[in-house]
Amino acid sequence: MAEEQPSLEGMSDTQKAHAEEQIRNQAKVIDYAIREYPIEVLVDKYLDGAEKGANEIFVPDYQRNFVWPEPHQSRFIESVMIGLPIPYLFVADVGSEDEELSGRLEVVDGTQRLRTLANYITDNLVLTDLKKLSLLNSTKFSNLLPSRQRRFRRITIRLIELTERADEETRRDMFDRINSGAMELNPMETRRGVQQGPLISFIGELAKNATLHELAPLSEASRKRRDYDELVLRFFAYAARYDKFQRSVIGFIDDYVESLSDFNAEKQGGEMEIEFERMLEFVKTNFKYGFRRGATNSKTPRVRFESIAVGTALAFRENPTLNGDPAKIADWAYSEEFNVLVSSDGANSRPRIAKRIEYVRDQLLAGS
Repeated sequence: MAEEQPSLEGMSDTQKAHAEEQIRNQAKVIDYAIREYPIEVLVDKYLDGAEKGANEIFVPDYQRNFVWPEPHQSRFIESVMIGLPIPYLFVADVGSEDEELSGRLEVVDGTQRLRTLANYITDNLVLTDLKKLSLLNSTKFSNLLPSRQRRFRRITIRLIELTERADEETRRDMFDRINSGAMELNPMETRRGVQQGPLISFIGELAKNATLHELAPLSEASRKRRDYDELVLRFFAYAARYDKFQRSVIGFIDDYVESLSDFNAEKQGGEMEIEFERMLEFVKTNFKYGFRRGATNSKTPRVRFESIAVGTALAFRENPTLNGDPAKIADWAYSEEFNVLVSSDGANSRPRIAKRIEYVRDQLLAGS
């Protein structure tokens, strides 16, 4: 017989009692200890005996392969170097009938971090795309001064260690919950934590613009993850230096933020806000579907937003009295030619970025 489900109006006393019993039955007493190891010791425990499957700290079969690309690994190493907080590694003491293998530590969460540390210490990682420690780009661990190598090896990493009482089901359940319950920060959320300052606060205020929300609809999930902030920041970054774009969008935007580390909202914000609002009003008046692709589209592609927004701003810089003709704009803004320009295929190469932005600029100037 199926269990009676509580209604939205509330739970009966019987349902509450059954729910409490279920909680008690499912609750697990998980013994754990917090350990702290220097990187050198942690890596040694992971590498020593790995080929024979006898390493003290090991990655179980159910964990995914090493998937972090070099820029991601490099960013993690940079974080360790400059002393940013590093998430705990979760490990579990696993028993075994074989005394030689008993007491080993299975990595429940943190394999990518552990493998990255091992990669770097063993000179198998060439650092790349670093921003804070840019002088270390294209270097390996062995290129550091011996004194810095020693200090790096001594940096400690914390672990939460489940005792041998945690069975395999508990370990797998914890792994699943950790990895399905956590959501990696997107670039804008990371900037708010690492690069917070007057510019990011200014961007956040402009991101509340009602006209922006009307012209560039986003899902509720995207709103919560500050995708409007991302759109506004990209508008200013591309409008300022789209012709200097390099390979990475994140790096390009981060460089722009760092270039305005001394941003003063009173001195610089006024003109930026005027340009932003002028662009929005022009799009509202002249682009039938705003930044959307058409009447049936309910979301806003970033590439399309960037092209129209920045192209419009550049047109105004060349012709401050720019006038639009909605009929003429519709001919090209919703054409197959423009759709191809703002497709995702190669969207973030410098030639493609320049071509689509300048296409909008030139079309507007030609029709004014």
